[in-house]
Amino acid sequence: MPERPAGELYSVTELGKDLGVSARTIRLYEDKGLISPRRAGNNRVYTARDRSRMILILRGKRLGFSLREIKEYLDLYDVDPTHAKQLRLLLTSVHSRITRLEDQRVALDQTLEELREVEAQANAALVNLGVKP
Repeated sequence: MPERPAGELYSVTELGKDLGVSARTIRLYEDKGLISPRRAGNNRVYTARDRSRMILILRGKRLGFSLREIKEYLDLYDVDPTHAKQLRLLLTSVHSRITRLEDQRVALDQTLEELREVEAQANAALVNLGVKP
C-alpha cells in the first residue's frame, strides 16, 4: 500500500493490513507503550508517525531485539533532537546482537559437525550389519 499523505490516519485494521500484522499485534505494542494512537470516538486511529514506529518495531523484532530494547531506542528519539544518544544506543545494541549471533553460529557449526559424525557412524554401523543405510 502506498504511503498516505502526512495528515491521513489509519484504523487498526488498515495499519495491520498495510504492515502485514494482526490488530492484536498492534494492540500489544500499544499496551507496551511503543505506539500511542489517538482516539476518534471509540476507535483507535494511527498517524504516519505511528506507522513509522511500527516499521521500526517490526524490523527490531526481526533482527532479534527485545521489546524493551526497542522501546528504549524509540523513547530516545523524542528526548534527543540530535539523535546522538539514540545512535550510540543503536550501535551498542547492534554490536551486542552481532556478537551473540556469531557465538550462536559457532555453536551451531559445532553441533552440525557432531551430528554429521554421529550420522556417519550410524551409517557405517548399518553397513557393518549388512543393512542398507
